[in-house]
Amino acid sequence: MPSLDQLCSAALARTGSQPAIEFEKRWVSWGQIHHVAEQVGVLLDASGIEAGAKVAFVARNRPSALAALLGLLAQRCSIRMVYPFQSAAALASDIERIAPAVMVADAEDCSNSVTTILQACGVAGIALRDMHATAVRGCERSSRAPGGVGACPQIEVLTSGTTGPPKPFALSYEMVAEHIASFAPLPADRTVQPASLAPTLLMFPVSNISGLYSTLPPLLNGQRIVLLERFTVAGWHDHLLRFRPQASGLPPAGIQMILDTGIPRADLSCLRGIGTGAAPLDPGAHRAFEERYGVPILLAYGATEFGGPVTRMTAELHDIWGSRKFGSVGHALPGVKLRVVDEDTGVILPPGTEGRLEVISPRIGPDWIRTSDIALIDEDGFLFHRGRTDGVIMRGGFKLLPATIEQSLLLHPAIAAAAVVGIEEHRLGQVPAAAIEFRTGVARPSIADIETHLRNHLPSTHIPTAWRLIDELPRTPSMKVDIPAVRRTFEPHDGNTNH
Repeated sequence: MPSLDQLCSAALARTGSQPAIEFEKRWVSWGQIHHVAEQVGVLLDASGIEAGAKVAFVARNRPSALAALLGLLAQRCSIRMVYPFQSAAALASDIERIAPAVMVADAEDCSNSVTTILQACGVAGIALRDMHATAVRGCERSSRAPGGVGACPQIEVLTSGTTGPPKPFALSYEMVAEHIASFAPLPADRTVQPASLAPTLLMFPVSNISGLYSTLPPLLNGQRIVLLERFTVAGWHDHLLRFRPQASGLPPAGIQMILDTGIPRADLSCLRGIGTGAAPLDPGAHRAFEERYGVPILLAYGATEFGGPVTRMTAELHDIWGSRKFGSVGHALPGVKLRVVDEDTGVILPPGTEGRLEVISPRIGPDWIRTSDIALIDEDGFLFHRGRTDGVIMRGGFKLLPATIEQSLLLHPAIAAAAVVGIEEHRLGQVPAAAIEFRTGVARPSIADIETHLRNHLPSTHIPTAWRLIDELPRTPSMKVDIPAVRRTFEPHDGNTNH
C-alpha cells in the first residue's frame, strides 16, 4: 500500500490542465495546485528546518490551502492544525504556545501581531495568497530546534471545541493513509474515472477530522471538488442544482436552515440520502425534512478520538428498517466494537438499556475507549445517542442531562434551536440555564409560556432558572453550538439573566 506522502506526490503529478477545485465559480487546475505545493517545498528548504520539524498550518478552506496541505504531506512534515477563526492576538498566542519551526497561513492571517511573534520566536513564515506561496518578510529562516517526530510524522487535528477550547489529536501518516485517504468509495464500475464523476462538495474546516475525511479522499483519488469557505445554504443549493449528486451531506444545523429557506422539493429529487452527524439533530427538524422532501437523513456517530466515524445509518439500512429505527445513528462500521456499561459499576448492560458508551476503533487501537456519551444499543444492533455525561448538571441530588431539556424545548413549535448549560447556584450547586433561538415568522412565546410547555414534558427539577432569548445561537466553524460561548452569556453583568 502506498504511503501518504507517496499518494500526495502522485496526486501532484497529475496532468496540469486537469481541473481540480472550483472556488467562487472559478476552476483551479492541477497545474496550479502543483505550483503552490512546489513553492511551499522550496520555502521549507530555504527556511533551514530539519526533517520532522513541526509546521503550524493555519488552514482556511481555500484552494491554496489544499495545495499547501498536499505539499506539506508530500514532504512528510508533522502538521499541527490551527484554527484561523480567531482574532489576530489569539492566533499569535497560539503560535507562541505551539512553538513550531514554520507557520503556513493565508496572507490574511499574517497580521503584524502574528509576524511579531514569528520573529520573536524564530519561526519561519509562509504566506498563501491566491495560488502563490511566499515567505513572510523578515521570517524567511527558522531558528527553532526540529521538535518533531522524525521518521514518524503525524497530523494533529483539532477537536470541535463545543465544550471547551479545541484540543489537538495526533493521527499518524499510516493511519491517515489506511483509514482516511481511502474513505470515499470509488465507483462500482472501475472503468469510470473519478475525474468524470460529479464534483464533491467540501465545506467542513480542513483543520478538523470531518474536514480531513471530506478533503483528502477526493484530492487523492482525483475527483473534482467544489469548495466552500464555509457552509451556506446558497452554496449547498447551487451545487445540488448544477451537479445533481445522488448523495450529499449537511451539518445538523443545516437541516433546519434548508427547511427555513423553503427550497423546492424538486430540487432535492436527485438525492438518495443526506448524511449528517457530529452533533445532535432536532428530531422535529429530522421528521419535517423527510416529510417535506422525501429524502432520508442518514445519521452517523464519531469523534476525533476515534479517528472519525464509528457508526453510520446507510441508505441500504434505511431501505430495510425505515422509520422503525428513526433517530438511530446506525450500525457499527466494519471492525468497530460497541458496548454500553453502567455509569457507576462498569457492568456491561443488556440491549435497550441506557448507559455510558465504550468503543473500540480499529483506526486507533485494540483498547476500549470510554466516551462521555450516554447511549443504548437495541436488540438489532442499532445505536441511539442520548446525550453526554460531561455536561451533566448536578442540581442538588438530581442529575440532569442538558440534551433531555433541549429535546423537550424543541417540541415547542416556536423554538428553532436550544442550548442548556449548568450555572452555579449557592444552595443547589448547579441549576439549568437555557438559551433559545426562535423560528422566523412566528409569534414569540413568553418565558412563562415556555416554562408551562416544559412542565408538560419534564419534572420540575429540569425547568431552567435562567434564560437567554437570542436571535442566533453561537456556533463553531463546524456549525455545532458553541457551549462555552452560550455559558458566557449567563455570566453576571447586569444582575438579570431572565431576558
